[in-house]
Amino acid sequence: MTEKQFLPGNYLDLPKSGKATWKAPSNIALVKYWGKKPVQIPANPSISFTLDTCATTTSVSFDKKEDNGALSFDLLFDGKPKEDFKPKIHTFFERIREYVPFLGKYHFTIETSNSFPHSSGIASSASGMAALSMCLMDVEKTLNPSMAENLFHAKASYLARLGSGSACRSIKGSMVQWGAHENIPNSSDLYGIEYPFEVNSVFNTFCDTILLVHKGQKQVSSTVGHQLMHNHPYADNRFQQAFSNLDRLKPILASGDLEEFIKLVESEALTLHAMMMTSMPYFILMKPDTLEIINKVWEYRSETKIPLCFTLDAGANVHLLYPLSEKENVRKFIKDNLAEHCENGQYIHDGVGSGAIKINS
Repeated sequence: MTEKQFLPGNYLDLPKSGKATWKAPSNIALVKYWGKKPVQIPANPSISFTLDTCATTTSVSFDKKEDNGALSFDLLFDGKPKEDFKPKIHTFFERIREYVPFLGKYHFTIETSNSFPHSSGIASSASGMAALSMCLMDVEKTLNPSMAENLFHAKASYLARLGSGSACRSIKGSMVQWGAHENIPNSSDLYGIEYPFEVNSVFNTFCDTILLVHKGQKQVSSTVGHQLMHNHPYADNRFQQAFSNLDRLKPILASGDLEEFIKLVESEALTLHAMMMTSMPYFILMKPDTLEIINKVWEYRSETKIPLCFTLDAGANVHLLYPLSEKENVRKFIKDNLAEHCENGQYIHDGVGSGAIKINS
């Protein structure tokens, strides 16, 4: 699909008011994207597991107002006004209003909450922008009831991407690929797609335990980090590596080869942080406890042969990935050996989910 296909036709009628509520999950990338072009176009393709427990629930109420075209909305987080969130939402609305022109015709009340603590260090932008985009598409669906389902989800992913790049991977599917790749049919820089190739059943129930190593604000935001890939001395090689790793991943996912899966996923995680440490200015988002966890995971895997691996987001937290069949053993290991490296001993058990869901009032 092209951007022109996301431009709406004439709406049949504009209701006076209404409400839509959606829950959208976070996601964790296996092949990472780091570096982007305007506007929110990835420098390399990526693929992620959609999570289940870590999610944002958002309600959008809308009331018709005098049509002066101005954007008008209130924002509540956990039931309380959240003024410092509003500039990001305003920028998002300005960016998408060509594709969602009813934005200027209503006053919106946006109520949002996360299933995980806001200060946990888990990025809420992906789940938050995905949930908000699904609500807006729900409104558009009432204005254009004949909209096809594939267009509905593709446009929701497109809108979410314009709010936060990785949010486009939180719309639909247990495994979502984003970014144009010549060997992946229908892949696009504009939106995420459900991974189109065979995936072994072992991955459909994969577990992800998120170890909350550091819950404070990062010293360098992901937005700044992406920008530092411009003129990065290793950027071109890194981008090519991501393309190649997606090709390598295809037979791994089809066969359920956990040994090769672990090698690729852990290498991707360390490469992401290597790009941060070799940019100019350089920075380190891992903490000492991050490294302690990694070394303990390697030792545990070597001793037990249990296929437990780690991946990292753009922060200090560690995602531990493992098959459902090993849940009891791994969770005991986490409790006994890794919880001490988490801030206040906190971690979150999660697993592969299926994407955003509508909440009926």
